[in-house]
Amino acid sequence: MRGEKFLRSLNDGRSVWLEGKKVEHIAEHSAFKGTLETIRGLFDTLDDPGLRDTVGFKVEGRDSYAHSSFLVPYTQEQLARRSKSFSYWSNETHGMMSRLSDYARSIITGWYAARGQLKALDPHFESKITSYYENARDNDLFLTTAIIDPQIDRSSNLSDSRIAERFLHVVRETEEGIVVRGAKMIATGAPYTHDFVIFSFLKFDAKDAKHAHVLIVPANSPGLHIVCRESFADGSEHNHPLSSKYDEMDAVLFFDDVLIPWERVLLYGDSEKVLALRANKTANALAFHQNVVRFVAKLEFVTGVSMAISESIGVTGFLHIQEKLGELIGQIDIIKALIIASETQGKHDESGVYVPELSYIHTARNIGTKFYPRAIEILQQVGGGGFVQAPSGIEDFYGPISKLMHLYFEGASVSAEKKVQLLKLAWDLVGSPLGSRHELYERFYAGDPVRAFANQYVEFDKERLIDPIWKLLKDTSKSGPIAVK
Repeated sequence: MRGEKFLRSLNDGRSVWLEGKKVEHIAEHSAFKGTLETIRGLFDTLDDPGLRDTVGFKVEGRDSYAHSSFLVPYTQEQLARRSKSFSYWSNETHGMMSRLSDYARSIITGWYAARGQLKALDPHFESKITSYYENARDNDLFLTTAIIDPQIDRSSNLSDSRIAERFLHVVRETEEGIVVRGAKMIATGAPYTHDFVIFSFLKFDAKDAKHAHVLIVPANSPGLHIVCRESFADGSEHNHPLSSKYDEMDAVLFFDDVLIPWERVLLYGDSEKVLALRANKTANALAFHQNVVRFVAKLEFVTGVSMAISESIGVTGFLHIQEKLGELIGQIDIIKALIIASETQGKHDESGVYVPELSYIHTARNIGTKFYPRAIEILQQVGGGGFVQAPSGIEDFYGPISKLMHLYFEGASVSAEKKVQLLKLAWDLVGSPLGSRHELYERFYAGDPVRAFANQYVEFDKERLIDPIWKLLKDTSKSGPIAVK
């Protein structure tokens, strides 16, 4: 099965660091085991005759299925098929795993789909992206991105040598490829990815040629070190149902003179061309589309937990609770409506690819940075002090004080044990390290939210809304002054 093949492929000599030690067997380590079991199960859906048409598509000329993140959509129906696959994996993980490879795969698929246009950036781009796309698609490669530069001194820039030398840059060229040095962050899923898609959010100048590149870097590249944050995984599924199986590890990448083969160097040395590739609408639309489809599953999950908590403690009849739960339902409907609008109002690009309307996708991503923290706040308000009254473990229900546990933890509509299980689940959302990480993630994964909202204004066709105002005033002035009696 594909899941087992995926786990075996991680024993490739990669350099993963956690708590000062190099991790030798990723799939067996307690920090990754639960998460990788989840991913293994998702990969196996492509081998399941009952599910493979939901999550994948049959590749032309081959007998096997590939995940639909690799599907190039030429029709609205094919775009909907991509959406369906994203939704299935997201619902299976309750939206709690945001980097299941389908985002980075969608970037690669977008570049491949637009290869006819993008070959103008480099004569070798088309052949490189075609070869890589087909390899990733046919071998179920797990991909992730690392596009943020390390936070050293955000008030400075590449003109400062202290910054320039630590941001990822090319130190020399060889016959085999380029050698790079520096660091990148924040690579979610880094310990168990096959390849990293590397570029930068920097606004380059022409003089910044050595920092201008778009690379695909194997995780087991010599000299590449994957430095993990603290693990939030917990082995107790009863007491930490989310942390036990959904902790997507984040990492910083250290490039200690890493050789990138030429076939994995998509662009290099030309700032304008790198910026043009980064701004490619086909790739961005397909990748960002995955973001918002996944987000619906997460909002539905938080809403479901909030409703279940409300029922378990008997507060659903209170008006202010109904108002808050109604707000959560509104969040879901707004994001769903924006997805539907983006798909139904999509357009064919120059290559004939049917891409979702980006304006709706941008709006969904931007308001999502406000929706999720508000959703968690509502969950906190609904449950109140109940979250900190839960016992240390479900095991207490089977100990000497079991009778008292059942007596005093009973809920309005559920048993004491079920109520405590529910509180434990909710705590994993609102109070655990994993829960805190997710709130931070939803605020900032799409970049600076202030800049994102500002960009919507800057790029918007403002005349379309302003011109009618001036026309109204002009028409009013033609009618003469209003008589005062």
